[in-house]
Amino acid sequence: MAAGNIRIGGASGFWGDSPEGARQLILSGEVDYVVFDYLAEITMSLLGRARAKDPAMGYAPDFIADVIKPFARVIAERKLKIISSAGGVNPIACKEAIERELAAQGVSLTVAAVIGDDISPLVPELRQEDVKDMKSGAGLPSGVSTGNAYVGALPVAAALREGASIVVTGRAADSALALGALVHEFGWQPHDYDRMAAGSLAGHVIECGPQSTGGVFTDWREVADGWDNIGYPIVECAADGTFTVTKPTGTGGKVSMATVAEQICYETGDPGNYVLPDVVCDLRSIAVVETGPDRVLVSGVRGKAPTDTYKVSITYQDGFRSIATLMVNGRDAVEKAQAMASAILKKVRRILDREGLGDFDDVSTEILGAEATYGPHSRSGANREVMMKIAARHRSRAAMDIFAREIAPASTSMGQGTAGVMGGRPKVQPVLRLFSMLLQKDRVNLSIVVGDKQPLDVPVPVEGQSLPAAVPDEVRAVAFPQGETVSVPLVRLAYGRSGDKGDDSNIAIIARRPEFASEIERQLTSDAVKEYMAHVVAGPVQRFAWPGLNGFNFLLHRSLGGGGIASLRYDPQGKAHAQMLMDFPIKVPADWVERGLLAA
Repeated sequence: MAAGNIRIGGASGFWGDSPEGARQLILSGEVDYVVFDYLAEITMSLLGRARAKDPAMGYAPDFIADVIKPFARVIAERKLKIISSAGGVNPIACKEAIERELAAQGVSLTVAAVIGDDISPLVPELRQEDVKDMKSGAGLPSGVSTGNAYVGALPVAAALREGASIVVTGRAADSALALGALVHEFGWQPHDYDRMAAGSLAGHVIECGPQSTGGVFTDWREVADGWDNIGYPIVECAADGTFTVTKPTGTGGKVSMATVAEQICYETGDPGNYVLPDVVCDLRSIAVVETGPDRVLVSGVRGKAPTDTYKVSITYQDGFRSIATLMVNGRDAVEKAQAMASAILKKVRRILDREGLGDFDDVSTEILGAEATYGPHSRSGANREVMMKIAARHRSRAAMDIFAREIAPASTSMGQGTAGVMGGRPKVQPVLRLFSMLLQKDRVNLSIVVGDKQPLDVPVPVEGQSLPAAVPDEVRAVAFPQGETVSVPLVRLAYGRSGDKGDDSNIAIIARRPEFASEIERQLTSDAVKEYMAHVVAGPVQRFAWPGLNGFNFLLHRSLGGGGIASLRYDPQGKAHAQMLMDFPIKVPADWVERGLLAA
């Protein structure tokens, strides 16, 4: 059992993140573990297609090329431990590829793979059971590409306990990679709910790489000078579950209450019931305190018994899509671009009808540069240079081939000042959709393969609570401040961060000063957000109070046009939603402005 703090660095937030994160953390001498998060639902589909073409693939080869190959000797010499979800849909193949590279370099390290998250063999059985999507209530579709349970930290901890220096997983929860290291090092037990929740939050803070060290920060000017060398996050974790967030010495970016708090809120829903495989976290009373330059202490996390189910994500193909862009300039560029988009769709529809292919399933037009994503809140004025984005979805690839063919001719047959297709003829891609459901944990058998040993089963407690119901906070009547007031944009009172979960997005709003929270609470109600964001939100909006952060979390249902690669929007993950809401007008006492309390 570890006697002191355990230092874990987060070197990758997604498959395709910069390899500089690995270099920075592995060579820093400031970490004991480095974790690499590679997976998202769509990534699983892409890896599933790769495995279908070649049974030896289906994992993230970048992990071997960018981490193992250049740093194997350093990892061994410094006795670092590496944990990664690079196994994708084929963890055993990933393990074997790592072992081949280590052998080629003459480096002796034990590699382990976590297996069992793939529930594809259960699909016929689940279809017979008539399972339903947990959001839409739809039945299980045909043409399933991948099916994986979000598993937890216990198999990772077991692999480390068996002597592994490198552990690769399939579809583990992002935060489980770091939690597995802490369970191993501190001997935490599954029922140590507060510690399991704290370790999960530590993993959540670093799972998206530099998003907690100044990346995508509301006050971007404070960190822009360091973006070229932004520091990847490190959490220094204590046995009691408290942890300090920092970054490697000499790197850019910033670790502050605000940067860490924004990341804590990222891609969450009800902060009182943040459901993970190992524990249900209650994050409402957390404390986030700056203790020094680029050092933030996080404490006060509480945990509850986990659910008796895993969340399962099943991906399937549902037609084809294509997204094209044309640059349009000159006077009345916005009107011209809109007319061109309308004409292209009208022309292609006429061809589809002639060929007996039927109409599109969905289309989307956005005039980028005219603040299209802001809808009725656009302030673009008379732009003379815009990008016309036009996208469509159809069940037939032949129909989408026609669409892709008819984009470039607009540069000679339509509006003057059209610069042509950016990057050549637009690609036609399969539409990959997500079916989400809950599956009893006792139907998922997890095991580890360590080195050349036989698979070892990893028991996971299956007793637990049912999925806790989300309880939004009570919406209060709007009551503006007494005395003279002025209207200011929300950004002057708050930080904001948005993210996605399937077809839903969340927007977290964190008051810059505690006294601002009451005015935000009174005026930024769920109904107010629903009305302001009506141009992107098709479902209800829920608001959750977050007292420990002096903030609120808004969950916007059906706000991403299907989400992920199924969406035709330019922002299918809601990354810009918080920025839109930052212009929401809030009435505040004039005295606050006179005293200089608001952000500039």
